[in-house]
Amino acid sequence: MKSWPEKKTWMWLSVTLSALLCVFAGVGNARPQLFVPDPITGYAIGGNDPVSYFVDRRPRKGDRRHELTWGGAEWVFVNEGNRAAFERNPETYAPMFAGCGGFALSEGFATAGSPFIYAVVEGRLVFFHSLVNRFLFVVNGSQLVKDAKANASGVGCIPES
Repeated sequence: MKSWPEKKTWMWLSVTLSALLCVFAGVGNARPQLFVPDPITGYAIGGNDPVSYFVDRRPRKGDRRHELTWGGAEWVFVNEGNRAAFERNPETYAPMFAGCGGFALSEGFATAGSPFIYAVVEGRLVFFHSLVNRFLFVVNGSQLVKDAKANASGVGCIPES
């Protein structure tokens, strides 16, 4: 059986460790990273060409020979034409809500949207956390877009200029 001082030491260590975890759990920004960067390359929206969602109707991996920095992120494009189109009007092609999940945002929460679960809503690219969220958002489009726009700045889902 452990003696009282040894039990007390373990108790204080566990309380101290729990307190430190609580303090450091709140450090940083809970908002998803800007434009869903690829974990290896760091490119925005997982290294996909944002123009390809509109031109090819699907995501396509960009080529690092066609890079552009915009909105605090590095973007890559399939070809120089897509890069030029994005450069002329990036707000048209960049994901709405800086890549945060559209449905969750309409509910007031920030989640990272997936570049592979998307829809073009009101002419803008919107990412979602799940297929169910995508379905719910698309079915109730206009109202949920308004709700998501109202919540976007409060949870940090507004792109940097």
